[in-house]
Amino acid sequence: MDFMQEYEKWLASPALSQAEKDELAALKSDPKEIEARFYGPLEFGTAGLRGTMAVGLHNMNVHVIRHATQAFAEVILAEGGDAAQRGVAICMDCRNHSLEFAREAAGVMVANGVNVRIFESLRPTPELSFAVREYGCIAGINVTASHNPKEYNGYKVYWEDGAQLPPHHAEAIAAKMAQIDLFTGVKTMSWEDAKASGRVTEMGDETDRRFMANVTAMINDRESVAKVADTFKMVYTPFHGCGYKLVPEALRALGVKHILCEPKQMEINGDFPTVASPNPENPEGFYLAIELAKKNDVDFILGTDPDSDRVGIMVRNKSGEFQPVTGNQTGVLLLDYLIGAMKRAGKLPEKPVALKTIVTTEMARKVAEMNGVRCFDTFTGFKFMAEKKNALEAAGEGKVIFSYEESYGYMLGDYVRDKDAVTASMLLTEMAAWYAAQGMTLFDALEKLYEKYGWYAEKTYNLVMPGLDGLKDMAELMRSLRETPPAEIGGTAVAARKDYSDGTMTDCATGKQEKMELSGSNVLRFELADGTSIIVRPSGTEPKIKVYILTHGADKAQSEANVKKYGAWAEALKK
Repeated sequence: MDFMQEYEKWLASPALSQAEKDELAALKSDPKEIEARFYGPLEFGTAGLRGTMAVGLHNMNVHVIRHATQAFAEVILAEGGDAAQRGVAICMDCRNHSLEFAREAAGVMVANGVNVRIFESLRPTPELSFAVREYGCIAGINVTASHNPKEYNGYKVYWEDGAQLPPHHAEAIAAKMAQIDLFTGVKTMSWEDAKASGRVTEMGDETDRRFMANVTAMINDRESVAKVADTFKMVYTPFHGCGYKLVPEALRALGVKHILCEPKQMEINGDFPTVASPNPENPEGFYLAIELAKKNDVDFILGTDPDSDRVGIMVRNKSGEFQPVTGNQTGVLLLDYLIGAMKRAGKLPEKPVALKTIVTTEMARKVAEMNGVRCFDTFTGFKFMAEKKNALEAAGEGKVIFSYEESYGYMLGDYVRDKDAVTASMLLTEMAAWYAAQGMTLFDALEKLYEKYGWYAEKTYNLVMPGLDGLKDMAELMRSLRETPPAEIGGTAVAARKDYSDGTMTDCATGKQEKMELSGSNVLRFELADGTSIIVRPSGTEPKIKVYILTHGADKAQSEANVKKYGAWAEALKK
């Protein structure tokens, strides 16, 4: 694609407002910026679209939103039958332009004859997944960039099961986008005309009530919460986002009396003024919550990301300081707790199953199997966990009680098919209260789990490679690791290599190859002689290679030493 030619096409298009044309005209003497915006379209993948908000082909703006929605509408119409009548559910987060983008998507759908159910204002991502299922919609759209910095927005698409699109539907949309002219090939309609058409239903409190009835049905142990309700205190922050209303409501329904909400971060604001990054994976964002917790003698802090699909926790350690609990650790704590709580409540199904991704700690498998629960791996992404859950349960092979990934996402219950920070926040709090009733904090509980199941340790290294050169560097690194794989890492022999692109496992000692169940993803896994696994994969939403170290040792010191040793190899990859 000739980026200057594309730039001139946009400048000349009558579809652009004067302000948009002025923004582009100001770039005339900056060819590097023009190239960054117009070298090619944002790639439509299984996670939809995500990019920085600006005028340009490779950015998030109303034109790119309309274009993607036109393609999605055509894929829906191709389904035939009552697909258009069943319609699309649309949701948005707290980001700048999210409401505008959501309404633009609604206009395109209605102009194509597809019915729309749209939330009246921002809602948590899991409620969109719920709405698709609850109202029998054919599909869903969520305007969100999850936990990305404020400059980003995104466009996530869902299918009728409430999960993000499977690859074949994403490919169909991408193919349509390649055929449709971004300006002349799109049918559109103003928000006012779409509403007047009779094809738009706005969702509000009634949908909240239906969703929350399902959430609160997941409570296992009100009695233990009631025992400590007068003394148990917690701090909650929504990081300026969608959790501000329904998460506290779920906690109150659980019976928690003392919920201290961080006031500055309860303000809905797409600029995220109090944090550099509104991501509960980054502990520095919790500084205001920690101040509030220390002032009020609180042991437990909980934070949800802007679209309330991820949740992170911090706990007070023995020295009185707050420390983050990683997504891997949080999932292990919750899985162990849920198995026990469901047994005590008589709710554990006959063939219980836990799901995790290939990059999530192996400690989860140990916890599951030691408690009579089967554990399966999937690729990264809740659409894959949703597929596995649907397949296992349809075949009568098991009932999934918990699915999680290391990046702070947890899926519970049958009413959503995506990560759900509303339900997870409630059950994490139930767990913290249950341990409080035993005279323990979650820090104490985690130490006990390591003593019981073994000293596992994990770390993710992000090798950031921005820009055009970065994409080439990422591809070159993956190619190099395939063509000349390491025989040893950190002085330890590589025992087996797994290439998930073609689904092959190679025994490094014999050279023998076997086929694996999972294939079709650009991921490499090196399994070392000491039981450590190192996984390398490009991020699906950001310009970086992610390297995961999953290890264990005889004690805490050895497991941490392993992380450090193998982490040095990971960091050297970028050089």
